[in-house]
Amino acid sequence: MAARRALHFVFKVGDRARTARFYRELLGMKVLRHEEFEEGCKATCNGPYDGKWSKTMVGFGPEDNHFVAELTYNYGIGEYRLGNDFLGITLVSSQAVSNAKKMGWPLKEVTSGVFETEAPGGYKFYLEDKEQVKQDPVWKVTLGVSDLQKSVSYWSGLLGMKIYEKDEEKQRALLGYADNQCKLELKAVGGAVDHGTAFGRIAFSCAKEELPNIEALMKKENQKILTPLVSLDTPGKATVQVVILADPDGHEICFVGDEAFRELSKVDPNGDKLLDDAMAADNSDKWFAEHNRKKVSA
Repeated sequence: MAARRALHFVFKVGDRARTARFYRELLGMKVLRHEEFEEGCKATCNGPYDGKWSKTMVGFGPEDNHFVAELTYNYGIGEYRLGNDFLGITLVSSQAVSNAKKMGWPLKEVTSGVFETEAPGGYKFYLEDKEQVKQDPVWKVTLGVSDLQKSVSYWSGLLGMKIYEKDEEKQRALLGYADNQCKLELKAVGGAVDHGTAFGRIAFSCAKEELPNIEALMKKENQKILTPLVSLDTPGKATVQVVILADPDGHEICFVGDEAFRELSKVDPNGDKLLDDAMAADNSDKWFAEHNRKKVSA
């Protein structure tokens, strides 16, 4: 279990330009790599869509030792409906707070020194107004659950996460694979979890030989497997093996073979240019405006 790593959270985005501005200029993240695809992903990385899409990885540093965001953009889809499944990402960065103020981006102080803001699409981020730590500033991802004990049993008992904190009164728990990694916070929402159409996915890596064991354990425990063990090809890059699960509330969880993923996830120095070129070539907003039509809402 110690070798498992928290990698990234997958967001579906409708406005790629505003989203890129939020992550680059407000949060201060870097584009780690950018890829364009002509058809949907075998592991539904971009959701249940078959058309053209792009994937942009952004973070404070390489995915080898940082928790990053995967921004998936489906051409022709302008917005997604949020549910109560993703409750926010918390990061430590007074620079991000300062950037938001300079940009006039809405901020709300929710507790002393912690500011809530929203990325385009409505995804919540919590910014701690403290000096950015030298290691990864991304502290935790918070997901909504319907039954805290059931979820803790799944993530700890089956997926092997360590329980760092558990607060029955506040109905929350903090879990993780290692002290120096981004943590997972589970928070009861007081009812059923609604994933909307924006449903995300959290990804972890493990040794490749562990993947069949994870799949076998889920089968044995009658847990949901969304995508059985499969190999995913990225042209010109490493082929990775993944298995995708769903927890008791339907949160998507991707486990990927670590060795090949480290090769695949190397930082591309051309990432910024590839993203900017793709946005410049994307005339979909203009086309829809000229035809007096709105992009589809998923």
